[in-house]
Amino acid sequence: MEKKQETKLITLMQAVALVIGVVIGSGVFFKPAKVFAAAGAPGLGILAWIMGGVITIAAALSIAELASAIPKTGGMFTYLRELYGESVAFLLGWVQTLVYYPGTLAALCIVFATQATVFVPMGDMTQKFLAIAVAIFLTGVNIISTTLTAKLNVVFTIAKLIPIFAIVIFGLISGTVHDYSPMVSEASTAAGFGAAILGTLWAYEGWVNVCNIGGELENPTKNLPKAIVIGLAVVMTAYVAINVAIINVMPMAAVAASPKAASDAAVILFGPAGAAFISAGIMVSIFGASNGFAMTGARVPFAMAKDDLLPFKTFFIKEASSGTPINALIFQCILSILYIFSGSFDILTNLVVFTLWIFFVLAVFGVFVLRSKHKDLIKEGQYKVPLFPVVPIIGIVGGAYILISTLMTDTMNALIGVGVALVGIPVYMFVKKQRNK
Repeated sequence: MEKKQETKLITLMQAVALVIGVVIGSGVFFKPAKVFAAAGAPGLGILAWIMGGVITIAAALSIAELASAIPKTGGMFTYLRELYGESVAFLLGWVQTLVYYPGTLAALCIVFATQATVFVPMGDMTQKFLAIAVAIFLTGVNIISTTLTAKLNVVFTIAKLIPIFAIVIFGLISGTVHDYSPMVSEASTAAGFGAAILGTLWAYEGWVNVCNIGGELENPTKNLPKAIVIGLAVVMTAYVAINVAIINVMPMAAVAASPKAASDAAVILFGPAGAAFISAGIMVSIFGASNGFAMTGARVPFAMAKDDLLPFKTFFIKEASSGTPINALIFQCILSILYIFSGSFDILTNLVVFTLWIFFVLAVFGVFVLRSKHKDLIKEGQYKVPLFPVVPIIGIVGGAYILISTLMTDTMNALIGVGVALVGIPVYMFVKKQRNK
C-alpha cells in the first residue's frame, strides 16, 4: 500500500507570522541601553542595529538554501547532520539543551520581572522570584496542553506589535531630541561596536526556529526561504525604526543608562497612564516569546532522546497524558531557574547568542559544503542564495567578528560557551558507545 503523503498545514503567510512572532520578544525593548552604551555614539548605535540585521539576513539567506535542499522537520540540527555528520549535530543539540533554550527562557523571565517593576516596585531578589514563578507557570501550561500553548502564541504575536507601532509613530512625530549624531565618538572602539552588534543579535534571535517546521510547510523548497527573508526584513525595519524613534525622544546618554529605554520613552510620549498601557504591551510581548521558547525548547532533548542521542533517554522521552514531553519540560525549567539565580539579562543573552553563533557560522559555511560535496541534494529550480559567494561570506565574516569580539569583551562567558560545547564531545562518545552495545 502506498504511504500517505504528509499533510501540509502551514502556509507561507503563517510561516512569515511565525518568524515575526518568535523573533520580536524582549530585545527590541531592553537592548537599546546595551547597544548605545557599547557603541559610544548615536549614529554608531543605529548602525549596529542595521549591521545586526544585515548579518542575520545574510546568514538567513544562506541557511535558507540548506532549508530548500533539505526540507525536513528538525531545522539546523538536520542540516548539520546531513552536511557534517551526527557528531556535529549532536553538539548543536547539546548546546541547545543545556544553554540556548533554558538560558533564553531565563533571560526572558528576568526581563519580564524587570518590566513588572513599572507597576510594582521590587528589589533584585523579588524580581528573581517573580521570574522563577513565570518559568514554572509556563512550564505547567506546556505540560497541560500544546494546543493551549499554540493558541496563546497567536494572541501574543498580535498584541506585541501594539507598543512597537505606538512608539515608532509617536516617537518620530512628537520627539524633539533628534540625537542622531555624531556617528563616532572618542568612546567608540572596534570591540565596542562588536559588543553593540552582539546586543542587537539577541533581538534578532529565534528566526531559525521556523526551520524546525520545514516538513509541515506547504511547498517548503520555495516557501521556507521566503518566510525567513520576508519575516526578517519586516523585523529589521521595525527595529531600526523604533531605535530611531527612541533616540528622537531621549538623549543617547539617557538611553545608554536606562535598562527600560522603551518604557521611559513611552512615559515621555504618553504620560504615566499611556506608558502603563505600553508597558503592559511590552510584558505581553515578553511573555509570548517566553511561552514560545518554553514550548519549542523541550522538544530538542525529547527528539534527541528518541534518536538515541542522549544519556538517560528513558527519562527524556517520558510524556504526560496530554502527549507533552513532561520530563524534558521539567528539566528545562530547572536549568532556567538555576540561570535566573546565577545571571543577569545581559550576561545570559550574550552567552546564548555566542554559543549559537558558533553553529550559525558552521551552517552558513554549509552552503559551500552543500554545493561541493552534496550535489545530489540540490534539485532543479530550488532556491539558491543570491549573490553567491558574497552573501554567505558576509554571514561568515560577520559571525566570526561577533565571536572574536565577544572573546575580547566578554571572555568568561565566551569560554563558558566553548566549554559547554566541548564537554559535549565525551558525552557523545559515551552515548555512541552505549548505543553500539
